[in-house]
Amino acid sequence: MSQVSKNIYITGAEQGSGKSVIMLAMIEMFSGLAQKIGFFRPIIHAGEEKDDLIELVTYRYQLEWPYESMYGCTDEEARRLLAHDRYDDLIKLILAKYRSLKIQSDHVICVGSDYKSGESIFEFDFNADVANNLDCLLMPIIQGGNRSNEQIIDALAGLRHDIQEKNAVLLATVINSVPAAQVGELRDQFGHDPQSNFPVYVVPSEPSLEKPSMGDIARSLNAKFLSHDFETLNLEVYNYKVAAMLVSDFLDYIEKGDLIITPGDRSDIILACLMAYHSKSYPQIAGLLLTGEQEPAPQVQYLIEGLGALPFAVLGVATDTFTTAMNVTRVHARLNSNNERKIATALSLVEDNINMQELQQRLFTRKTPRVTPIMFEYEILQRAKANPQHIVLPEGGEERILRAAEILFLRGAVKLTLLGNEETIKQKIAAMALQLEDIEIIDPMTSELRQKFAETYFELRKHKGVHYELAFDLMTDVSFFGTMMVHHNLADGMVSGSIHTTQHTIRPAFEIIKTKPGTSIVSSVFFMCLEDRVLVYGDCAVNPNPNSRQLADIAISSAQTASMFNITPRVAMLSYSTGESGKGEAVDKVRSAVELAKRLKPELKLEGPIQYDAAIDSRVAKTKMPDSEVAGQANVFIFPDLNTGNNTYKAVQRSSGAIAIGPILQGLNKPVNDLSRGCTVNDIVNTVVITAIQAQETERKPGA
Repeated sequence: MSQVSKNIYITGAEQGSGKSVIMLAMIEMFSGLAQKIGFFRPIIHAGEEKDDLIELVTYRYQLEWPYESMYGCTDEEARRLLAHDRYDDLIKLILAKYRSLKIQSDHVICVGSDYKSGESIFEFDFNADVANNLDCLLMPIIQGGNRSNEQIIDALAGLRHDIQEKNAVLLATVINSVPAAQVGELRDQFGHDPQSNFPVYVVPSEPSLEKPSMGDIARSLNAKFLSHDFETLNLEVYNYKVAAMLVSDFLDYIEKGDLIITPGDRSDIILACLMAYHSKSYPQIAGLLLTGEQEPAPQVQYLIEGLGALPFAVLGVATDTFTTAMNVTRVHARLNSNNERKIATALSLVEDNINMQELQQRLFTRKTPRVTPIMFEYEILQRAKANPQHIVLPEGGEERILRAAEILFLRGAVKLTLLGNEETIKQKIAAMALQLEDIEIIDPMTSELRQKFAETYFELRKHKGVHYELAFDLMTDVSFFGTMMVHHNLADGMVSGSIHTTQHTIRPAFEIIKTKPGTSIVSSVFFMCLEDRVLVYGDCAVNPNPNSRQLADIAISSAQTASMFNITPRVAMLSYSTGESGKGEAVDKVRSAVELAKRLKPELKLEGPIQYDAAIDSRVAKTKMPDSEVAGQANVFIFPDLNTGNNTYKAVQRSSGAIAIGPILQGLNKPVNDLSRGCTVNDIVNTVVITAIQAQETERKPGA
């Protein structure tokens, strides 16, 4: 599933990083490269007011996407899911909304969630996880203000560790708002090659961007506009002054860019501010904020109205003067679509300090082979929904099967048939309050298909001594009945095994559906969904000790299965030695299988014999097989026998927390898949979806 990523995820690595300034410059860059730009936020604050960043970007770049398509969910929805331990569902919800936007866009800029008090320790981890699952290049922003260079370097080291822990693919890191005196030393420290794995850009501070405007004050405090025009709302507030003294004393404290906070009944202060603004003797203030829900006396208001347009905004709030002053200190600067001056300043600052050409080169050449479990599950579900197949589930009375059936039914992924006693199954559905009222249920004991299936089985197996009476009895067995449904095209695939053995599930398939032409053996694979990739393991469930020809077939079939699920196969045929170093019957078997597989499929990227560490670890590969195009980057692993494969997949699953989907059978003419008896509801859902995709592929092949 590797591809060139053209989408980025910008997030603060901490509170107050100034990510919106960097975001704006990146969107500006993309606007010159493509026509259809998408903008997306994973989580926004709930409420009537729309998200500031979405509004800013939509207005400035004339984006035509519906507002609801540009975010994953609200913080209220996220909290509800997390309260019920449904983190994966939260990520899937965000991913689904993002993918809908992505397919309609040339490029998508994602901007991470906003930090909130008390939650910032987990915020970066969440955003890095979302970036991984959206398959975006990560662009974290560190705050450089009010820190020494030593503190900045320490913060950067912590960030680098976090990125490595999350297996995120980095575009670049930005240290933002660095005091001018510290910039040179930091740039010397982090000078980098364009191909560096950890490029760092340093953006100096710009006071006008860090100061809130009068508009920011008004929005944050929900202030009433007593007098203003749009330009006065763009004035930056450099200082806050509470005016509670006599006018003669107050005037001594006025500075440029002051926000004067005073009770609404202090007409003397209000008139002094107006006169000071027009006087060449005093600096010009940014605005007036009147407290206590009091307005100036009518005579003063009449006087002000006669002056025409005021040179600064006059705002009013209901809170007392002390509370208002405290609230004002917590207001942060924001970019606003109406403040062209601040936007121009922000763009100029970033473009002068980040090499955009170098960044473009990294952006369009970095490959991201990452496939997270959630990404994999989402992709296969979407493929199943695109062309729903009919899957039969023989274990219709099993609770896990019914719960999985409900999920599949609600998602519209497949059409389902349950096998078993109809009355018993319906009672269970009612008792569990499942939405499965319209699902098809067939009882093999009473079905009119039983005779037809028995006749077919008798014809297929009479050369093995099977008589009709035995065939008729066998058709009451749900595995045989379900397999016959697939054979007669009454279903496209079958999934069973949650309460039956592997042998019970797959034996009818061997006898009835049989192997594909040119395939010597039916085998299996597991999709091992690790944190940042999906690997294919075969054979871990069916064949105890395959010979060289069978091992070659397993490798070829496993590569085909990988390709079916958009995994470009790089096959490692495993042994206890690498290359030509080992001797012995076991390694010779693998060596012969490799030679045979290469003759049968010369175009296949395949290596062996090779040890697991050399197959998956590029550092080991450089030592053991430096010239191999598979070593160090294998994603399909073929084990020499069932003992090795079964133990390895379980060891990896249990020790790493990987999701193991399978076993998925390969080599049959039509898809039948086995479940582990310890399977979860999610395992069943995934296996049914994979079976449906196998059925889609079978449907496309001529003569299938």
